[in-house]
Amino acid sequence: MGITGKLAPYPRLMEQRALGPGLQVSVFGLGTMTFGHEADEAASHAILDRYVEAGGAFIDTANVYSHGVSEEMIGRWLAKRGGADGLVIATKGRFAMSDDPADRGAGRANLTRALEASLERLGLDAVDLYQIHAWDSSTPVEETMATLNDFVEEGKVRAIGVSNFLGWQLERAVQVTAHNRWAPIVSLQPQYNLLARDIELELVPLCLDRGIGILPWSPLGGGWLTGKYRRTPPTGATRLGDNPNRGLENYQGRANERTWAILDAVRSVAEQRGVPMSQVALNWLRRRPMVASVLLGCRSVEQLDDNLAALRWDLSDDEMGALTEVSAPGIPTYPQGFLEIEARVDVWKELGTRNARPY
Repeated sequence: MGITGKLAPYPRLMEQRALGPGLQVSVFGLGTMTFGHEADEAASHAILDRYVEAGGAFIDTANVYSHGVSEEMIGRWLAKRGGADGLVIATKGRFAMSDDPADRGAGRANLTRALEASLERLGLDAVDLYQIHAWDSSTPVEETMATLNDFVEEGKVRAIGVSNFLGWQLERAVQVTAHNRWAPIVSLQPQYNLLARDIELELVPLCLDRGIGILPWSPLGGGWLTGKYRRTPPTGATRLGDNPNRGLENYQGRANERTWAILDAVRSVAEQRGVPMSQVALNWLRRRPMVASVLLGCRSVEQLDDNLAALRWDLSDDEMGALTEVSAPGIPTYPQGFLEIEARVDVWKELGTRNARPY
């Protein structure tokens, strides 16, 4: 299928990065949490068409996205397309799909039901990547990882990943799979962007050590990194206009001097480049260590086009350095602060200079 319209000609269609043995994902993936919620079926199918037309091949969803509707919409689009050939399809399970207490968690029974239901909604016999949506403290991790390994051996899942894990939880899961010679964890899907870099304290070094690819969600910080929010509290038709305290991106939690300094730096680069602020934020993120695919969440084809255009250009090393420096969070007193003082380890600087990606 040729490239037409706003993005033509497209110089890079689209860089692919390794995610475990034999699995390649597009450097920009398509996150579909908006499907069935902020984008109806017609808009969602148009977004999928445009993403694939632009060379994208990694589509990420979850059973809880619009309570299964996102998967159903993708399934009907795949059926119209004639299947998932040439695409990497990822989904997740773990969170509640009903009021039944048994209909949640990372135990064998629920994951088995969840996977079968996801496959039915997607119209597929198997998915390329199946992810645990969050740690389940009520289920032994050995049971969770054994279940995922069985999915791989049964041919229903090609590779496994996790999302929203703490450092010790990810390391524990990795150790269990390695000890039992089960299917390895190939990916971590965390929140990660210029405003939210705390995963660099524990999770990024762990992923570097274990060869686990990172799939950032919320790369634009819920819209903050597009420049839509200013020092005046938001009103009107924006994500935080009706409820400034909504979610992780809430205005009260993010409206601080560090945020304004980061937004000023992003805006400065954007103005010098003549591009939207969102493209600056996306280009910074795709160059971070172990980032395999940045998940774009879009409500329209126009939003997708604006984000994909970030692939047309690269930040300079000086621009990367400036953005990395201004966005460095404060160091916790212990152990990171202790190590900086006693061992002379510059925690953030060491990570900030490790921009080479092993792909």
